Amino acid sequence: MYDHNYYESGAPVRAARVYDSCSDKDCFSGLPVTLESGELSPEINILRSRSAQVENISVNVEPVPFNRGFYQTDLTITFDIEIAGYAQSGAEPVIMRGKAYAAKSCILYGSESSVRTFFSGDAQPAADTSDGLPTAAVSVLEPIVLETRIENICSDSRQIPGQRGIAVTLGLFSVVELIRPTTIMVPTMEYSIPQRECFSESESPCEIFERLKFPEEEFIPLTLNGTDRGSGETMDAS
Repeated sequence: MYDHNYYESGAPVRAARVYDSCSDKDCFSGLPVTLESGELSPEINILRSRSAQVENISVNVEPVPFNRGFYQTDLTITFDIEIAGYAQSGAEPVIMRGKAYAAKSCILYGSESSVRTFFSGDAQPAADTSDGLPTAAVSVLEPIVLETRIENICSDSRQIPGQRGIAVTLGLFSVVELIRPTTIMVPTMEYSIPQRECFSESESPCEIFERLKFPEEEFIPLTLNGTDRGSGETMDAS
């Protein structure tokens, strides 16, 4: 039945609700790098990292036993690594690419639901799952390479003489969220005509430029604590 008051106050919208989230600063130490070229050349004695990127994150969500509504989120992170190798200082670099892998876990609240929702065509939202589990969303910044070194390859806790590999230490900032689809009410208002004038195509580039506000903040250097020089604050040198 049509409820007039229901729709007068707002419009129902299907959206993804974040039930729980966490942010983390991880240091993944000594990750072995699997080189595309195979083994590390015995001529390489010096390493310098060129770049590191998150290539992929595999996510698995499982309910936590005896803790209803909580879920363990396991992440397997694949890094794409590029390294320059040198036989000696000043020598021509050998560019090497490879993969490194790291794992991390967190427990978040994701509520409970036994509802299965079906959609026509391609209208299914990304946050909906057919097994009743919430969807995990992971956001990351590009990793920071903290160390790149040559080390002996270990097998069954034993070092194999003559076999060398590359290990990297990476710093990573991440945010993990548990999401479920839900219907929310969004307040609506009568449409109004925008008051801001549009730039006219007949105006010259200089006339348009004259309208722009001078970006004073771009010319004020920031201090170490994030304040500008004109704020009157001084840094504590202790």
